[in-house]
Amino acid sequence: MREISVDLIRDAVAALAVKANTVVDARVEEALKTARQREESPVGREILDQLLQNAEIARATATPICQDTGLAVVFVRVGQDVHLTGGSLEDAVNQGVAKGYTDGYLRKSVVRDPLDRINTKDNTPAIIHYEIVPGDELTITVAPKGIGSENMSRLYMLKPSQGAEGIRQAVLQTVREAGSNACPPLVIGVGVGGNFEKCALLAKRALLRPLGEPSPDPAWAAMERDLLNAVNDLGIGPQGLGGRVTALGLAIETYPTHIGGLPVAVNINCHVARHETVSL
Repeated sequence: MREISVDLIRDAVAALAVKANTVVDARVEEALKTARQREESPVGREILDQLLQNAEIARATATPICQDTGLAVVFVRVGQDVHLTGGSLEDAVNQGVAKGYTDGYLRKSVVRDPLDRINTKDNTPAIIHYEIVPGDELTITVAPKGIGSENMSRLYMLKPSQGAEGIRQAVLQTVREAGSNACPPLVIGVGVGGNFEKCALLAKRALLRPLGEPSPDPAWAAMERDLLNAVNDLGIGPQGLGGRVTALGLAIETYPTHIGGLPVAVNINCHVARHETVSL
């Protein structure tokens, strides 16, 4: 049994929240540069140049990449041989979010109730997903999620007979309806299978996959490529002003499902797809 103090978790979450909001992943920057080379629209190329410049400024000045520093979505994988000491895991995660968003001067966007709209003033509570796994490590991923792209995400309860074409149409309909509202170029997570809530979580987890890394299943990898090409053929382009680059990447995660169902969730993200991970 390995002991880990919740104070380490608090400090790790705080650091991850700041880094995720101020440092663009190297794969994303490379994808933007590649997109700049293949974008045919002059306006689209100018926007991609601005996104690259924005990433450079954010990193150099520790300034948020975007003014919407998002809901703090936190994935916690707890090794079954870990014993936490000094307090509550959930409290530690929320204390870390509060510390990171306060000390890092990140915008606090959480309201305590969906209707009274009173700001909690420290961006808590976080949305936390727990997973118990073998081993004696604890892995934390902080994935701040802006609401502009989240608002354009969708869930579909398809019939099994709709099959692959149904999945394709669900993705394209979601992106088409999102238009410029989700700040393209996008990163798209797709969850297929499970049930109502499981497929939504699969789509969220798909956004954590390294950009450009295909599914290990060849059939799903082929669908990822087909869907990404189809999305870019929509012509929405950077910031919705037209062009070849509507999305930088698309990942699909799957799970077994019921014989009578085909749940599909499409979680839209802006180009940054912010997330940072640490293992303790």
